[in-house]
Amino acid sequence: MNLLQDILYKVSIRSVHGNLNIAINDLQMDSRKVSQGSLFIAVKGVHADGHQYIDSAVEKNVAAVVCEVMPLQLKESITYVQVEDSASAAGFIAHNFYGQPSEKIKLVGVTGTNGKTTIATLLYKLFTALDCKAGLLSTVQNQIGEKIIPATHTTPDAISLNALLKEMVDAGCTHAFMETSSHAIHQHRIAGLKYAGGIFSNITHDHLDYHKTFDEYIRVKKSFFDSLSSDAFAISNADDKRGAVMLQNTNAKKYFYSLKTMAEFKGKILENNLTGLIMTVNEQEVHFRLIGEFNAYNLLAVYGAAICLGEDKHEVLRCLSVLSGAEGRFDYIVSPNQHVIGIVDYAHTPDALINVLTTIHKLRKGHEQIITVVGCGGDRDKTKRPLMAEAACEYSDKVIFTSDNPRSEDPLEILKDMETGLGAAAKRKYVSIADRKEAIATAANLANTEDILLIAGKGHEKYQEIKGVKYPFDDKSVLKEVFEELKK
Repeated sequence: MNLLQDILYKVSIRSVHGNLNIAINDLQMDSRKVSQGSLFIAVKGVHADGHQYIDSAVEKNVAAVVCEVMPLQLKESITYVQVEDSASAAGFIAHNFYGQPSEKIKLVGVTGTNGKTTIATLLYKLFTALDCKAGLLSTVQNQIGEKIIPATHTTPDAISLNALLKEMVDAGCTHAFMETSSHAIHQHRIAGLKYAGGIFSNITHDHLDYHKTFDEYIRVKKSFFDSLSSDAFAISNADDKRGAVMLQNTNAKKYFYSLKTMAEFKGKILENNLTGLIMTVNEQEVHFRLIGEFNAYNLLAVYGAAICLGEDKHEVLRCLSVLSGAEGRFDYIVSPNQHVIGIVDYAHTPDALINVLTTIHKLRKGHEQIITVVGCGGDRDKTKRPLMAEAACEYSDKVIFTSDNPRSEDPLEILKDMETGLGAAAKRKYVSIADRKEAIATAANLANTEDILLIAGKGHEKYQEIKGVKYPFDDKSVLKEVFEELKK
């Protein structure tokens, strides 16, 4: 039984009305899901303020309400707890309600603009290969051992997150690897969690629709490392110009990985082609299945974390050498007849797109064309749209601008935003086709033998969101269909 007074441990409380010595059956931040015995936490969200729904929760006889602003009318049978910050309180309350699961498992958070999913997924796969039972919380999917749970957010809300961690602990997991998004950090979804370590991949232009300025985006990412305890580790990319800044104020033990400078985890690329990477990791030569310089960085981050978690370096490299990456990250297929190489990648930021296209350039054997299909998401950072278009045109021979997930926006308006500011040379390279399937088919028809076709932006996603409806759409499946059609 969870008593309200117990689960408020470490919460900054301003005032209490009612009895704290009462049982709480469950936690809810959605008033539609409450029932008798629930604790309703009124959180001020991006799109809605939970305080507006306190009366609705009270009507359903919740046991208690946690809020920042007390309602004008208080029901005597219900306990009201006024706190400094409801979102932060939700994290600590959920942590306590579910038995402080992050203290019973080695939890590692991965943050940065690009590479989070690959690093977290590789860590999960690596520790599974090392005979540990592990959990994964990622953009693609959540996993508890072999059990797969679909992911709705990069980082779940505080209640769902702690419930998943408790399930991992109950299932016997010893480690959990988690993408930690800037939204989740800023919204206190990770409040109360105890991390064994944190990893920083890189930081580039993204989410400025939410954070407004790049400096604020950096500050939020950095705050994750600032909050780590002295018995945790913090690993950062020494080759990112903000890599050192990220660890400036952390109490955790500091480590760096690098391809270009001295670091605790040092790598050097010897070969990079479609069969994978050959590189040295701390002087040890290894062949990896993953492709590209960006994956060399991801592998070094994973290697560093495994060493910090006490694993044997030889075993780590042996297991890492046979692992594949996350779904929708540099996934490639070859067309049966023309041997066109089709690559599906989640690249949805200018930097990620440049990384993928730069890698493709290095993989070219001769003068094969690079044809890129790319779009930008609706209701998201508009400032990156022309940058995405510019990057695609600069690093490709032909480009097709298309829809990504337009959400509530008009796809044609998004395409106009992408086209803004393109120079004369870029304008000769692209066409715009709003229908994504038609765009992919057109790109395949433009390709000659051994050309390279990049479908960017959606990666692992199995849907396209248009006007609030998610329609089935899988870039890799569509590309396979198109290649099959070309055979006929």
